[in-house]
Amino acid sequence: MSGFFGPRDDHSEPWFRIGRLEVTTVVLVVLVAVGFGLAWVAMPSLPATLLYTPEAVAAGEVWRLVTWPFANILDLWTVITLALFWYFGTEIERLIGHARMVWLLLGMWASLTAAYTVVALILGGGGGLAGLGTIEFLLLLLWIAEYPSRPFFFSIPAWVVGAVLVGVQILGLLAARDISGLLSLVFSFVLVAIVARSVGLLAEYAWIPGRVVRGRPVTARAPRMSRSSTRQASRHASDRERLDALLDQINAGGLNSLTESQRRELMKLRDRLRRQ
Repeated sequence: MSGFFGPRDDHSEPWFRIGRLEVTTVVLVVLVAVGFGLAWVAMPSLPATLLYTPEAVAAGEVWRLVTWPFANILDLWTVITLALFWYFGTEIERLIGHARMVWLLLGMWASLTAAYTVVALILGGGGGLAGLGTIEFLLLLLWIAEYPSRPFFFSIPAWVVGAVLVGVQILGLLAARDISGLLSLVFSFVLVAIVARSVGLLAEYAWIPGRVVRGRPVTARAPRMSRSSTRQASRHASDRERLDALLDQINAGGLNSLTESQRRELMKLRDRLRRQ
């Protein structure tokens, strides 16, 4: 999977820098998760005190509602999870901006917590939540929903990979007769889709409830180009220059600042550049 955006040359600044490291929302979450993983080495019982179960919260351990995403141990699977979280999360953050990424991640945390809590209250018992694995999985699905035709492993379209991943997850829960887990997962999908749409993602899926945010609330929306102006500009500019211009517009006004013709042009430019 080659990077879609390539090097950035825009006015989007990170929250802060640590030396040469630009600390964005996604990078900050990864750093915190790594910190908790290192703390596990000194305190092996730490993840067990951070993970979420309805029973533990009902017993008064309410901090688990907040701490469960960082209930990680430092092993190979955690490293892979954090790498995928960084890769796909960074691309999504480039689309919606740093502040909206904060709201997206908070919304995903709240959606998962609410889904598992509600199902546990209705059916009793229920599973738990621990680590960034589920959030990373949902971020991957959001990325696939935004770029369903992007080639994945062995040039397989992203939507096929997403369908297989979701199917395997559901079949595993059915095989385990984990009805609570299955309902929690489905409920989480619904809530996260609504949250994602509210921050500017999934704009093409009109059947998802919720209002689509247009542009960024702080910065002025970049002016839309007419179709004739877009065609004329693309004839006189190189593919790379035109791609950079569209990405600058996304960074300034969000993905929804693009017209339908500009979105189609963006995908065509990407495909041509990938073949070069």
